Amino acid sequence: MLPALAVVAAAVLFGTTGTAQAVGPDGTTPLGVGAMRLVVGGVALAALGFAVAARRRRRTSTPPSPPLTRRAFGLMALTGVCLAAYQPLFFLGTERSGVAVGTVIALGSAPVLAGVLEWALTRRIPRRSWMAATACALVGVALLASAGTGGGAADPVGILGSLGAGAAFAVFANAQRRLMDDGWDPFTVAGAMGLGSAIAALPMLPFAPLGWLATPAGAVMTLWLGLATIALAYALFTWGLQGLTASTAATLTLAEPVTAALLGTLVLGERLGPPAVVGLVVLSAGLVLLALGSRSRAAARPFAVEG
Repeated sequence: MLPALAVVAAAVLFGTTGTAQAVGPDGTTPLGVGAMRLVVGGVALAALGFAVAARRRRRTSTPPSPPLTRRAFGLMALTGVCLAAYQPLFFLGTERSGVAVGTVIALGSAPVLAGVLEWALTRRIPRRSWMAATACALVGVALLASAGTGGGAADPVGILGSLGAGAAFAVFANAQRRLMDDGWDPFTVAGAMGLGSAIAALPMLPFAPLGWLATPAGAVMTLWLGLATIALAYALFTWGLQGLTASTAATLTLAEPVTAALLGTLVLGERLGPPAVVGLVVLSAGLVLLALGSRSRAAARPFAVEG
């Protein structure tokens, strides 16, 4: 259960991002918030990931990293670029459609896209337990998205931004899984993604107004988004991914829209009607089903956990 719980914990942290932006200072933009989140969080994730990986090699029997081939370098660069692209797309979706709906569309699309991409890369059909849990979770996502919130209905630009964020998430989850299949330590993978995303964010800064960063609220928001929702969250996600398939990990991250919907209701006053409440319950049931499926497979095969 530990890999599944680590991914769910990461998803809960992810779920605070839209609310953090919404209660932040005036004058923020999706590009500016996303870029600063990446610069702070990417550098912190790189430092954390590389430090933990080095310590694991010194203190345990962890094998040395494989050679840095073109394939490995390309996959590491891809994770950083996709994480960088995810930020402004995600914040665009939540800004235009509301925190709950934007998050639901982004993360609701990620498991399906991750499963399809994983099948295309490996020709391995996802397990029936994943299909059942994902179908259950997506029914909940559909109920949430169709219900709307007091924050406004989803508009075409917001939907496209959220779908783009879901696609970026699916790609970097599969790229990380490929790197770990090749023998790379998960914390090295996380560190490389953080470093790559911070570098990719630098060209965004000249085009983003950052005056809000000088305010106390702006500084607090940036530190939370960078340290908690990037460095800590993606370290947990990548560590959990070593014991799960990319499709399973993406489905477990549907705990994020549950968190976002609850925060949107409790903190931002976005009203969720009865269909949305039912959607939250159905979505949560799908996550529990998937986590229990991971646990039962781990018990049957104690030396390997698969999604």
